[in-house]
Amino acid sequence: MNWQGHWHGYGPWIGSRDAYGNEGMRRPGRLASDEQTRSFLASDMPPMMNGHWLLRRIQTAADRTWTNPETAVAWLEKTYAENPPFERDDGRRAYTGRETKTEYAMDVLPRGVDVSWVYYLKSASLASFSVVCCPNHFHPEIPCPLPPM
Repeated sequence: MNWQGHWHGYGPWIGSRDAYGNEGMRRPGRLASDEQTRSFLASDMPPMMNGHWLLRRIQTAADRTWTNPETAVAWLEKTYAENPPFERDDGRRAYTGRETKTEYAMDVLPRGVDVSWVYYLKSASLASFSVVCCPNHFHPEIPCPLPPM
């Protein structure tokens, strides 16, 4: 696969599993002017489809727009370190380790595949953050919210 583009980082969103499970709030409506879309655009909840992050232009930041995957993955790792996942009392892993997540991200981001890291925190809240490819394979009609400089 030959993909050329850049990446935008979104999140972290931290909230309850009930809020995260409210899928209606995580989807845009059919029309740009309908109430569902306006609510979606105003929300900071992770969208159901990663490419829909690109619709939220106000949440796209220059310091989270990258032209190389190494910098994007460094942001994922930093965000992970700042919001470490829940650890089981019995010492066993509750999630795939950071190293495996990093290896996967380094493999797929250059090929234009979005990456989201979602897991429970010690507080029982969910953490979710994503690196989204731009242009996006699944949403090529969504224009770039902030081209890299």
